[in-house]
Amino acid sequence: MKLIIGLGNPEPRYDGTRHNVGFEVVDRLASSFQAPFKAGKGKYHEAKCSHRGESLLLVRPTTYMNHSGQAVMAAMQFYKVKRQDMLVICDDLNLPVGTIRLRAKGSDGGQNGLKHIIQQMGTNEFSRLRIGIRKGDMPPGSFSSFVLGKFDEEERKVIDRVVETSADAVLDFALNGIEHAMTQFNKTVA
Repeated sequence: MKLIIGLGNPEPRYDGTRHNVGFEVVDRLASSFQAPFKAGKGKYHEAKCSHRGESLLLVRPTTYMNHSGQAVMAAMQFYKVKRQDMLVICDDLNLPVGTIRLRAKGSDGGQNGLKHIIQQMGTNEFSRLRIGIRKGDMPPGSFSSFVLGKFDEEERKVIDRVVETSADAVLDFALNGIEHAMTQFNKTVA
C-alpha cells in the first residue's frame, strides 16, 4: 500500500488557496478513481483506490497545516505503512508557480506542514512532491496572507495543469518509486 498525503487546511474558506494545493491533488485522484473520502482512524479523511494492482490510501488531514504530522503518524501506524511507501504533497513558496519538484528526502524548506511531519516522525527521510506557488517577486507583507490567498485567474490555469500532472506523478511514484518519478516529473508545467 502507498500512502499519499495531500496537505492543506480543512475549512471550506481555504478551498482554492495556495496552501491547499496538496488537497487538490488527492481530490483529483479520488475523483478519477471514484473513491469517496470518509473519516479515517485518526485526524484525517481517507479514500482507498487501486492503480494497476497497487493499493493507494489517499489522505486529507483534518488538522490545520501546522499539525499535519498527527494525521500522517496516525495513518502510518494504523495501516503499518513504511515511510518509503509514503508521499506527501504540499505547496512550496520557494518554487515558482508551475514547478513540480519531487524529492526522496530533505528539509522542510519553510513549509510548516512538512516541518510538523518531520518533527513527529523524527526524520526527514520520506518522499515529497512540492508544488510551486510563488509568482514573481513576493508581495510585501505576511507570507501567511499570501499562502492563504487564492490563485489569480492566470495562476489558476497553470495550477489546474499542475494538479493534473502531479496526479500522474503520484501514480508513477506508486508504481515505479520516487527515483523514477523524479526523472519523469521534476519540471515546470507551462
